[in-house]
Amino acid sequence: MRLRTTLFAAALACCPAGLIQAGQGVTDSSVTFAQVAAMDGPASALGLGMKAGIEAAFAEANASGGVHGRQVLLEAFDDGYEPDRSAAHLRDIVQGDAHLGLIGPVGTPTSAASQPVATEAGLPFIGPFTGAGFLRDASLGNIYNIRATYAAETEAWIAHLVDGLGMSQIAILYQDDGFGRVGLDGVTAALDRRGMQLVAQGTYTRNTVAVKSALLDLRKAEPEAVVIVGAYKPVAEFIKLSRKLKFEPTFVNISFVGSDALAAELGEAGEGVIISQVVPFPWDDGLPLVARYQAAFAAHSGSTPGFVTLEGYMVGRVALAALEAAGKDLTREGYLKALAGLRDLDLDGVALHFGPGDNQGMDEVFLTRITAGGDFEPIVSGQGS
Repeated sequence: MRLRTTLFAAALACCPAGLIQAGQGVTDSSVTFAQVAAMDGPASALGLGMKAGIEAAFAEANASGGVHGRQVLLEAFDDGYEPDRSAAHLRDIVQGDAHLGLIGPVGTPTSAASQPVATEAGLPFIGPFTGAGFLRDASLGNIYNIRATYAAETEAWIAHLVDGLGMSQIAILYQDDGFGRVGLDGVTAALDRRGMQLVAQGTYTRNTVAVKSALLDLRKAEPEAVVIVGAYKPVAEFIKLSRKLKFEPTFVNISFVGSDALAAELGEAGEGVIISQVVPFPWDDGLPLVARYQAAFAAHSGSTPGFVTLEGYMVGRVALAALEAAGKDLTREGYLKALAGLRDLDLDGVALHFGPGDNQGMDEVFLTRITAGGDFEPIVSGQGS
């Protein structure tokens, strides 16, 4: 299913249809990016959140005249968080030649399927919502990441649980695919550096909430903490069922879970659940980036701020910075050169650093906790669970 954003629909209303389909998504008055992500199903809040954040960044730029006189547009395609659908959309996008690049794709298995298609075609692949290591191969030439890796997130988990809180019995629940196994490898490596091993492992199948069998197996090991690599609906099912069964370890989740969606799904069962983040706290308006994001997001969306939309906004800002650097005579080749030329990028007080051999802008990981009221609070280093 193809979803055209409000911005794209507005462009259709004011521009001749033939111009919208100009080569590489570039016309005299507009430039169009594609997003391929889950817009429906158990991971839809992630795709929709990234879309909303990117749109907010584009709308902010468009309100000031666009970039080099062009309005910046987004067209979204729903892959349902399924790799085959993601790759099929990418092939259509390449063949259609109506988009400058891909922005804000969601997921490790979907990116594993779509990235080779984009790389072969020389299509920019900007700001994927995943910390998978294979996307950090700068030699591929078309991939530009914003967020820290899953390896960095899992190291932060184990540092908090083991080094900070003195725990020794750690178990894991993970999605049984490439995404989950990347998380498993990160946790295993972090424990191995400390001479430790997992006490138990459990899995579930992508795009299902079939977690009860894994829960029963993990409970037998009596872990002090269960670290979780999954999407929000199955994770919420796991935690809620655990609470009902009086299984109460510390639960720690990866950023991909979708913090806002997870908190909403959990309700009262969410108190104390830890989630690692790869963007600043979205409610800290003392940070200029966050204050600007909040204003742009409020002007574009009726939703409340959150981690996923802030990441989407930051991804949009990076794409816009490269558009500015590419100049008025815009081509895909020139845009790729502009992306490759990004070095130290200041997003209103948040620094991103790129360079030769380094296609990832940020390395920071922040730990947060869901409060009794369903909000979030930062975890200070050494603070108890």
